[in-house]
Amino acid sequence: MSDDIEDMGPVDYLVVEFPGNRMTGEAFPLLVELVDQGIIHLLDLRFVRKDADGTVTALELTDLDGEGNSFGLSVFEGASSELLGQDDLDEAGNALQPGNAAAILVYENRWAAPFARALRRSGAQMVASGRIPVQALLASLDAEEDAAEGGRQAQ
Repeated sequence: MSDDIEDMGPVDYLVVEFPGNRMTGEAFPLLVELVDQGIIHLLDLRFVRKDADGTVTALELTDLDGEGNSFGLSVFEGASSELLGQDDLDEAGNALQPGNAAAILVYENRWAAPFARALRRSGAQMVASGRIPVQALLASLDAEEDAAEGGRQAQ
């Protein structure tokens, strides 16, 4: 394993769906800021669209809207680790509703790199990982609140 890989932090991916192919670009400057601050290292950023007939099409940054607006992401144009292949793009597209688009991000969590290196040096290895969507947290908190109110009413 190369020294570069040994020094890396955990690598994650996200598939973010944009209903109706509407990307406002509001979050993209924040992505650029995360990279500029060294919090993450963007390995891949790709876009796909799922047509009404289910066809999944890869998009270029300049294809994001009819006016060629790349939402300030031109800094990432051509940057690719080539980790994402056509099969990955198709799989991401399968998760989309027809008529929607998605951004697919693969990124290194640079903030966690020193911790990850220390764990690897000590012989530890990650055996599981996951992410809890905010919607699931909110639903859990709502259920807990409803149960607590139900208990108070029963008293």
